Amino acid sequence: MDDEESVKDVADGTEQTAATETSSTEESQEEVTQNGNETAEEAAADSNGENDVPIEFQSALNRAQSFSDTMHMSKSGLYDQLTSEYGDQFSTEAAQYAVDNVEADWKENALRKAEDYAETMHMSKAGVYDQLTSEYGEQFIQEEADYAIDNLEK
Repeated sequence: MDDEESVKDVADGTEQTAATETSSTEESQEEVTQNGNETAEEAAADSNGENDVPIEFQSALNRAQSFSDTMHMSKSGLYDQLTSEYGDQFSTEAAQYAVDNVEADWKENALRKAEDYAETMHMSKAGVYDQLTSEYGEQFIQEEADYAIDNLEK
């Protein structure tokens, strides 16, 4: 069956119905009703169970994903950034949810950060390692920093 989309306008114009087949192997259709209080995005999130997660937690997770993807931060660094009074100011609970659920390869983040230090700051491997593991620096754990140093191009 082909993907189909139908829109039904009601006299007052507040209800829309969209039905879509999600895959040929799973013949399931979702109906999303949009009214004055619920957006299509909220309805879709609700059908996926995402509304069980508070908005603050979702926002913290989105912010954590952005930091991980662009700044290659460590798990501890992300948590500190998310909870900092000078940073994002999320609650500790939202920040913990975010770092526990962010899709990140911490070893790869350490390697990318090590490459940045080696290329832009011209640091030695020992200096890079210290920066990666410092509580005042990047806060990667030893295993992640070891991986980064072992895989850093000479």
